[in-house]
Amino acid sequence: MASIKHIHHDFTIDKEGTDTFRHARAGSEVVAGVSKNETAVIMKGDPEQTLPCILDFMARSDADIVIAEGLHASVGQRSDVFKIVAARDTEDLNERIRGTTGPILAISGLIAGRNPSLEHYDMPVIDPKTECSKLIDLIEKNVLHN
Repeated sequence: MASIKHIHHDFTIDKEGTDTFRHARAGSEVVAGVSKNETAVIMKGDPEQTLPCILDFMARSDADIVIAEGLHASVGQRSDVFKIVAARDTEDLNERIRGTTGPILAISGLIAGRNPSLEHYDMPVIDPKTECSKLIDLIEKNVLHN
């Protein structure tokens, strides 16, 4: 398994004064920091442009599934990507589901523990805190064994 996490605020693992920082400042668009136990790849630029490169890289690994948290602008309209829509409440869910192309496997997140009436969505509502195994089963059934 591999995962991608979209971070909505300014974030960098690169710090001023490091060699990787100097490499990027000198013009490298991709910088890899390699140590004995870990490798970090830093790709400068727009996530819409770098996501295909990241997915291509992950496709060459042993990962049988890639889980992406966030990145709605990149994958929300893709019909080849299975989705679990996580939301805080009904208003948040309506906003997140609007413009999302299926397949949508389930609704999850804080909304699932709040028990709102969501029957009209015609998909499972799964609480990730208490029903994690249901999410795993759903992913295995629809993604891995499909």
